[in-house]
Amino acid sequence: MRTVVVGASSGLGRCIGVGLAQRGAHVALLARRRERLDDAAKEAGPGTVAIACDATDEESCRSAITDAVAALGGIDALVYAPGIGPLARLVDTDAPTWRSVFETNVMGAALVTRAALHHLTESHGTAVYLSSVSASMTPPWPGLGAYAVTKAALDKLVEAWRAEHPDVAFSRLVVGDCGGGEGDSMTEFANAWDTELAAEVMPEWMARKYLSGSLIDVDHLVNMVDAVLRGGASMSVPSITVAPRPPAK
Repeated sequence: MRTVVVGASSGLGRCIGVGLAQRGAHVALLARRRERLDDAAKEAGPGTVAIACDATDEESCRSAITDAVAALGGIDALVYAPGIGPLARLVDTDAPTWRSVFETNVMGAALVTRAALHHLTESHGTAVYLSSVSASMTPPWPGLGAYAVTKAALDKLVEAWRAEHPDVAFSRLVVGDCGGGEGDSMTEFANAWDTELAAEVMPEWMARKYLSGSLIDVDHLVNMVDAVLRGGASMSVPSITVAPRPPAK
């Protein structure tokens, strides 16, 4: 399974890229931070390639996909894992922040898919996009409004690609609370959050029961991605949710 994983330098993207390679896929890891990609490729094992790519830049996407095709011999599967979620009340979210979140969470997915589409069509392949429970299963979380809005837009983008290109299996993978990996595979989602605002909004999330109180084991998430990708277009799964089960009372 010739697989391109975008956003593979850290967090869930890295866990998925490395995990798929260790499960037998031939993987190209794409992200901006080349040094981290090289380390991830070593961890993934022989045959894994690291390719620098800025998903928000159209030419970078085209070049990276061209290099991935040359290295893999084609593309059977695409995983789009990037996702940024600045913590800010909507009233405090300025234009540069909106642009940044849309460029990474939505536009990047569109640009990478456009660059890879011909190859996915040839292979009757699969494309999976990581979404969030905050976009489809809960009301928007206070403080993460921009994130929820863009993930909802990503969900609709996946549906639009599916409507226009039925020969490719476009899937949305809705992810709940996940523990992530260790070291460079740890999530960096909340690294830049304002701690004072986090202390304000987290009690709201708890009161509204948005947090389950438990975490998905990242290996379960990787297994699910692997199963969806290996199903190909013949076993298309439009949407699947991986979320922790609330603890028993």
